[in-house]
Amino acid sequence: MRDVQWPVCNPFPPPEAVMRVLVGGGTGFVGRTLTSLLKSNGHEVTIISRNPGPGRITWQELPSKGLPPCDAAVNLAGENIMNPLRRWTEEFKKEVTNSRVDTTQILARAIARAEKPPEAWVLVTGVSFYAPSETVEYDEDSAGGNYDFASRLVTAMEAAARIPGDSAAAGVTRGVMVRAGFVLGRDGGAIPSMLLPFRLGLGGPIGSGCQNLPWIHVADLAGIIAHVLESKNVTGVLNGVAPSFNTNRDFARALGAALRRPTILPLPAFMVNAIFGSERGVMLLEGAKVRPRRTLESGYRYAFPELGPALRDILS
Repeated sequence: MRDVQWPVCNPFPPPEAVMRVLVGGGTGFVGRTLTSLLKSNGHEVTIISRNPGPGRITWQELPSKGLPPCDAAVNLAGENIMNPLRRWTEEFKKEVTNSRVDTTQILARAIARAEKPPEAWVLVTGVSFYAPSETVEYDEDSAGGNYDFASRLVTAMEAAARIPGDSAAAGVTRGVMVRAGFVLGRDGGAIPSMLLPFRLGLGGPIGSGCQNLPWIHVADLAGIIAHVLESKNVTGVLNGVAPSFNTNRDFARALGAALRRPTILPLPAFMVNAIFGSERGVMLLEGAKVRPRRTLESGYRYAFPELGPALRDILS
């Protein structure tokens, strides 16, 4: 992973003590970025992974060995729901669900059983919680979570994150849900697979292009999580999206401009559904206008609040 110029993600003084942070999914796209940021801030990181290794505990070991000593726990684990190489079958849907809900439940139960639970427990879910709309503006207090597969998946993950019993009595004083948007970065997510067609001048908006696209630079998503851990006073739901509103057409134009290529060939909706299946296709063909009100109120300062500079940074 290339060096990242990290944002000043916390307006408060740096933590006086080193935190021990347990990161589920720490080897993934966002997990690698978060781990790098936390270590650069002087914290110790233990990763929960499917594979053993130095500085790791596996998901299989966690129920029997128990929670390693830690001051905070974060879960980012999950199968890539938009993997174009996987057909949208009942088997794959089960894999996606298990990789998110089961890991969250395993970690929540380990926290509940820990002799000394972490002070903070952070789960990253998604803005698919909010119903698609071209006009309605959502913030963290808006309702949602029960209209399609993706929204119900977020609801199930957030329910699984609840610590069994009395979490306050167990010592967990802060629980935070970060509902992330479309994560942009060079080393993962959708950008790498999109570069070739756009560089060939074959890129363009998806479907009508009018659908809202709540997005975030991977450095800012990692920055929000670090901000949550270090601020000590942030609780509840935060929307992990940039503060600027953009449509899919805006994104296509900005990516084309960053690559200095035309963006005149839209990807028709029927092709999206043929490639991904209609339940996944809707995630690309529809979107919501999501505002990070509580994230901004918490004091987080974005490194990449605007789409153009974010894409230029990723492609530089």
